[in-house]
Amino acid sequence: MVKIYVARHGQDADNANGILNGHRNEPLTDLGRQQAKDVATKMFGAGFRFVAAPTTSLSSTKSSSQTILSAIYTSPLQRALHTARIFADILKDETHDETNVEFIHSDNATSASAALILDDLIERDFGIMAGLPTSCIPAICGEDKILKTETINYFLDPEGAETFPQLIGRAKRLFTQIDELTKDLSPDASILLVTHGDFGKILYAAFYDLSWEDVLRQFHFGNSEVLLLSEQSSAHKAHVFETQQFNS
Repeated sequence: MVKIYVARHGQDADNANGILNGHRNEPLTDLGRQQAKDVATKMFGAGFRFVAAPTTSLSSTKSSSQTILSAIYTSPLQRALHTARIFADILKDETHDETNVEFIHSDNATSASAALILDDLIERDFGIMAGLPTSCIPAICGEDKILKTETINYFLDPEGAETFPQLIGRAKRLFTQIDELTKDLSPDASILLVTHGDFGKILYAAFYDLSWEDVLRQFHFGNSEVLLLSEQSSAHKAHVFETQQFNS
């Protein structure tokens, strides 16, 4: 499998107001846009470039200090899609492409499509919890139906919500889709996924075959932070870029 970088979207209106979002489709805040710009700029400074290169070796397009992203895939929710556009515009290699990057749905993809919307990158369905204040989780779910961490209370199975085992299944299905989408990429290729807090951590758990309970307790996946999933990199080295902004 290609090397996968996973970014969480910038802060959205629900994050700022302490509201559980799930599939709610709120826009990025000014801070969220700035978070995405700041992390993308750090990535650019560290040698990351977005260059669609579906079938060729990357040796002719990158220097030894560069990481070429051959594709960017994003959740359909606007907070992730806007973040992905910010990342793509900042990371694109100006010598190869001077136009704004537009994302299309995977149903309309061709073999040359490098900026795609993938439905399975959407956030966890929060069921009846969507739209409620984060502070109400203990009262509604009960202490025995919550996994507590230093920064977040994760509800386990309220009515209508995807469970974490179900998310593991979705993550594995997504990896199968990514294998198919990237089958013509160079073996040394890298891609970027733009997704959400809960699902980003579950992607990490599924990729490294870790317990989802342990992963939820292990680290906070903050707005616009970036993880690395790679067969050549161990799980404990996953964090690439971190922020100090904690949001639910």
